[in-house]
Amino acid sequence: MSFPRGSQTQKIRHPIGTRKGPLEVPPPTEKDWPKDDEEDNVLVDPDEELDSLPQPYRMINKLVNLLFDQSWETIEERNALREAESSQIQPTVFPPLGEIQLNKMPNCMAVSQDYVFIGGAKGFAIYNIYNAKQIYAWEKLKVDVTSIWATDLGNEILIAPVDEMGVIRLFYFYKEGLYLVKAINEVDDTSKQTTCIKMEVSQGGDFAAFLLQGAGDIWLDVYKLPKETWLKKVENPQLTSNPKKKVRQLQLNTLGLTSADQLEMDTNACFKGDIKLSLPVYVMKIKPPKPVTGTTFKSPLEVFAKIKDCYGLGSGQNHFIKDSQWEQQAEIFQASYKKYLDGEWEEEPLSTATFYFLLPSCLFAMPTEVKGPTGMTCVLGIHWTRSHNFFLYSLNRTLKDKADPEGVWPCAAPIAVSQLSCSSSYLLLACEDGVLTLWDLAKGFPLGIAALPQGCFCQSIHFLKYFLVHKGQNMYPEGPVKSQMKCVVLCTDASLHLLEASGTQGPTISVLVERPVKHLDKTICAVAPVPALPGMVLIFSKNGSVCLMDVAKREIICAFAPPGAFPLEVPWKPMFAVSPDHPCFLLRGDYSHETESTDDAGIQYSVFYFNFEACPLLENISKNCTIPQRDLDNMALLQALPLEKRCDRFLQKSYRKLEKNPEKEQEHWSRLQRYSLLLQRQSFKK
Repeated sequence: MSFPRGSQTQKIRHPIGTRKGPLEVPPPTEKDWPKDDEEDNVLVDPDEELDSLPQPYRMINKLVNLLFDQSWETIEERNALREAESSQIQPTVFPPLGEIQLNKMPNCMAVSQDYVFIGGAKGFAIYNIYNAKQIYAWEKLKVDVTSIWATDLGNEILIAPVDEMGVIRLFYFYKEGLYLVKAINEVDDTSKQTTCIKMEVSQGGDFAAFLLQGAGDIWLDVYKLPKETWLKKVENPQLTSNPKKKVRQLQLNTLGLTSADQLEMDTNACFKGDIKLSLPVYVMKIKPPKPVTGTTFKSPLEVFAKIKDCYGLGSGQNHFIKDSQWEQQAEIFQASYKKYLDGEWEEEPLSTATFYFLLPSCLFAMPTEVKGPTGMTCVLGIHWTRSHNFFLYSLNRTLKDKADPEGVWPCAAPIAVSQLSCSSSYLLLACEDGVLTLWDLAKGFPLGIAALPQGCFCQSIHFLKYFLVHKGQNMYPEGPVKSQMKCVVLCTDASLHLLEASGTQGPTISVLVERPVKHLDKTICAVAPVPALPGMVLIFSKNGSVCLMDVAKREIICAFAPPGAFPLEVPWKPMFAVSPDHPCFLLRGDYSHETESTDDAGIQYSVFYFNFEACPLLENISKNCTIPQRDLDNMALLQALPLEKRCDRFLQKSYRKLEKNPEKEQEHWSRLQRYSLLLQRQSFKK
């Protein structure tokens, strides 16, 4: 290979063993090299030959090579992924057991007792969870229902749908009869209409709270529900229903394992609008805490004189910081972080709230003169967006009382997410710095503090019913459990963690699912515990897959999927509902026909019914999921005994088993004799 003498390509000499002629010191410049030596010069980097191309071809060549290299790396990654997936054992996918076909698009869904409530166009419909029969359809609105809540009150169900205008209505459902209680925030002047963001009903149904927004303001309205009066009214109605009024009949729906005879109409569900129920009693209105501003007090004595009692201490409202001190602190902050503060700032969104109804506890300092029924909800806990404080309000008050908090729990960082357990025994507060604080409300002390891994921030919290691993199987204790809890925490980076706490032992946190790095389609979008299966959670991924995970073993048990023609409409925000009373869950799937029309005529909407007991892998788990109290006592006794006594008990138990089977007893003794002889021989050899 030869190059022109004037070439700028870097050259070197061959080693001495391959050179022709005597050894010479090469000239300092390339131009002075002799012509006969050019054939002995080689390139340091063969790719440098391409640098002789003129621009812009040299740049084009580099871009083409870069694109080729990146494409090749992507191809190799995809091939490696295919090989890894083919080598992995894929979970068994179970199809739905039944299907509810709908004529209109469903927007929301809720499950309570034996009924499914589906909100859609102009109202909502009630279905039986066993056979998919439509019991009743209330469609008297001009707009669609966007969200719906259903609360179990025992023999009754409280239904709360919210329409597109933000109006929330309370319905009372009892023995196939539907009663309208009240439209909470409906007004005649639409310009003054407020929007309901969320609602909560206390355990037992004694109180209800509604978070309302309107006219640039947000607040929480709390009501007391006269459920005893409602029950007397519907059981002994003063006004009878109009016999001439036709009862809306049920509409048939297809179900996989349901015969035509079972789908016949056999109920008399109807809307009883002529029976007027007592209205909820307004209790109080709670607004977000005011921003902390400079004080007008001239001395600390005036501050203490302003505070009438110890309730509300810690909110930061009564202080002795002047305006000049706030201004000085703001100037220091602006000077220190000027480079981060320069630029346009988006308008700060309106604050929202998360709130819960709490049962009586020694944690709540209530006035001594306040007395209420035992076990009845007595406190409302609430925290606002970007607030460090968790406020506690007593529910035993009148309209004349000022809505000030009776207690304040301050945190070191703003509270981002919180969750109350189903039994109202545990409260978990997750701050913006990734610190989790767990409170045992029943005992009145914190179970501990845990920190998420660095870079992980809490997105949602899901409490699990406490379970134990007994003989390799997850099981619920038969008796009550005290100061022991488990929950799963979904983080903003799509990683999933398990948080466990027990008594005086500090809480432990472990990773269930790592953050996806390369395969973003496996990002976890939602998590839902399954009460019917101990230690099991449903995981909904961005690619539309629905998997059942055992958090104790940290492995996927199986998967669920609707028919291939019915993919999830919005995989990253699936519409589903898990039954708290039955081993089943419902999932929405839509089938789009190949038509160019944009209306709903070409789309078939369906809600699929999945039953865990219909899966062979889960049938035994759901039916045998409780540990008898006798076994629990034995386990606790063994853990408390010394090692020698535990071994003695174990040997005695094994000996009693052998006495029941003489053949096995003789076999075991023979084996022990052979083993003893072997040990004797080994000792003699030594």
